[in-house]
Amino acid sequence: MQEELFDKALDWAKKHGFSDLKANHGDFESPAHFNRPGEDDPVVPDITGLRTGGKSYIEIAVKSEEVNKKVSKWKLLSTLAARKGGKLFLLTPRGHKRFAEDIVREHNLMAEIRSI
Repeated sequence: MQEELFDKALDWAKKHGFSDLKANHGDFESPAHFNRPGEDDPVVPDITGLRTGGKSYIEIAVKSEEVNKKVSKWKLLSTLAARKGGKLFLLTPRGHKRFAEDIVREHNLMAEIRSI
């Protein structure tokens, strides 16, 4: 299922004019890793790409028990995207959109939610 979602997300990014795509998947070059002080696991975006000069981060948003970890990751990526003139896009497969909308609303995240 994860492979299929990545393929859909990459197709979405290509159709929406993103270039220089990097993905934490398959044959693509891996995006940059970000380390937070006091945490062992680095933050790795699912997909990054350039569009109209700004760097955007694209995440596949699926329901998870680790809500705090997702919120932390999305906040970081949202901040980085804003600094680099881009946006954070949360791509949601069928049945997961409400989960992403609730997190974005509750935590006041700057993100655009799109269905894939």
